[in-house]
Amino acid sequence: MTAPRHAGGRTRFAGVAALARVAALVSVLAAPLAPAPGHAQQSDSSEMAARRKLEEVKRQARENREQAQKLKGKESAAVGQLHRTERELNVTRRRLTQLRYRRQQLESQLQSTQADLARQQQSLADKRATLRHRLRRMYETGPASDLEALLSSTSFAQLLTRWDYLVMVAEQDRLLMEDVRSRVEVVQTLEQKLTAHQQQILKTTQQTDQQNKRLSQQRAQRAQTVQQIQTQREAYEAAAADLDRTARALQTLLARLERQRREEVDKAKQSGRPVEPYTGDFAKGQGSLDWPLRGEIVTGFGPQTGKFGTTTNSDGIDIAAPIGSAVRAVAKGKVAYTNDDYASYGEIVLINHGDGFYTMYGHLSEISVSVGQEVAAGQTLGRSGDTGSIKGPILHFEVRRGQAALDPRGWLKP
Repeated sequence: MTAPRHAGGRTRFAGVAALARVAALVSVLAAPLAPAPGHAQQSDSSEMAARRKLEEVKRQARENREQAQKLKGKESAAVGQLHRTERELNVTRRRLTQLRYRRQQLESQLQSTQADLARQQQSLADKRATLRHRLRRMYETGPASDLEALLSSTSFAQLLTRWDYLVMVAEQDRLLMEDVRSRVEVVQTLEQKLTAHQQQILKTTQQTDQQNKRLSQQRAQRAQTVQQIQTQREAYEAAAADLDRTARALQTLLARLERQRREEVDKAKQSGRPVEPYTGDFAKGQGSLDWPLRGEIVTGFGPQTGKFGTTTNSDGIDIAAPIGSAVRAVAKGKVAYTNDDYASYGEIVLINHGDGFYTMYGHLSEISVSVGQEVAAGQTLGRSGDTGSIKGPILHFEVRRGQAALDPRGWLKP
């Protein structure tokens, strides 16, 4: 996209150049010449006037240069602030995603620990009941009963059998006592683990709340910067120029990806492998592709005249959509590139559809695919957002063949 320079800036600098040329001419005319008799006084007066004029021209040129420098800094300030805020927002979003994932893990571990603790507590209660019953029986019968059982044996074989039985019972009692002690330790360990998980969840919740507050502050700061860009001509045109640079960077990226694709195709042909499993399908879908999401088109394809008469070139269309709306692939393909901070396009996904066709999805708030992954038509690629956008929550959608931008409305269903 192209953004014209300021008309006022052109006028000022053109005026400076003209005045500089006048000054040069005046300096030449004011150069010392052999004065004619009787004209010395008139010559001195003209020379002084020319010098004053030259000094005035120099002063105006200096002021214009200083003003231009200030204007240049002012133009870049709002856009630079927007990019800094976008980067901070991305860091905060990633931190929140990590915290949410961590909390899910902790809650899953907590549930598992709670279930394990409940099983161990029940098992401990059963073992304790068995032990209480055994101790009660031992108390009621007393130690004499064991001796009586041995002495009442009618044969030596019976004595040995009863002895083995009493030894086995004693061993079972010992194992029962050890099992109860072991389960008590397990229950205590699980209770400590449960408490630790609960503390970690509480800490994670507090961190999440802090990050949410930070996110809200950053969003408010971003909204203020966007409003400044929308209402100030210099900032608006600087944003348009930044968008133009981003579009050129995307063309360079596509050229590199296309070279890689062609190299892969050549290698596949040489080795006799299939070129691409979906080659040729995208072109057949012209005019019948599903929309990445449904919404009002707020920016069309081609030259667009915006605020303050600024003309930019749109390589795609902008579709208004609430933040978090599912963004889907319009056709099957392979994820060629993703980036969570691609300057004026914010979070983007590039899909390679074969035969040099690509689609681009920009200003996302979330990306759910990775490079090299094959996707089906209608598969969710991420969520819509406003990253890098000064137009609010939108999806920027492009259709490319190589570096050439194509009007997406000619490819999507009516």
